Amino acid sequence: MKREFIQIRCSIYEKKLLKKRAARAGISLSEYLRSTAFERNIVERITPEQLEFYRLLVQYKTNFSRISSMFKNRDPQLAATVKSLAEDIRTHLKKFRK
Repeated sequence: MKREFIQIRCSIYEKKLLKKRAARAGISLSEYLRSTAFERNIVERITPEQLEFYRLLVQYKTNFSRISSMFKNRDPQLAATVKSLAEDIRTHLKKFRK
């Protein structure tokens, strides 16, 4: 049970920023400050808009992979470019999952 009280000084901007980050993580400001003080990894929650972008990137990656396969025999350079783009998207998707 938490009964102790600690005060800190910060600017108005810092306070707003801390509140915003805590809200994005879906936790209270107190819990956010305790977590950062004890160097815990804080993961922000994904907004519905971000989730939609993620789904769109997955779809793009799939489409570019299919296009690359289609052009493999006709134009190897184009196929390589498209495949590279699909891999770039895949790399970004992997970062997004973390």
